[in-house]
Amino acid sequence: MPILEEDLLFPDPEREARRHKLKRLVQSPNSFFMDVKCQGCYSITTVFSHAQTVVLCGSCSTVLCQPTGGKVRLMENCSFRRKSD
Repeated sequence: MPILEEDLLFPDPEREARRHKLKRLVQSPNSFFMDVKCQGCYSITTVFSHAQTVVLCGSCSTVLCQPTGGKVRLMENCSFRRKSD
């Protein structure tokens, strides 16, 4: 019986994160919600990681992030925190 090079029950977490979202051992999306803090007024706005429109700050109307082909690009001086479930 040949020996497998990879443990199928306990895959390497680093390799598992690089796999396609549907080919992982447990399917999970690549997208997430995050709290983005505006540096002008320090208000927090919830933003989707793969937003397709420009996101503005609710109070001072500055641009927080620009859409790209995939994930959004945060503007300079904006900090973010990934939201937990």
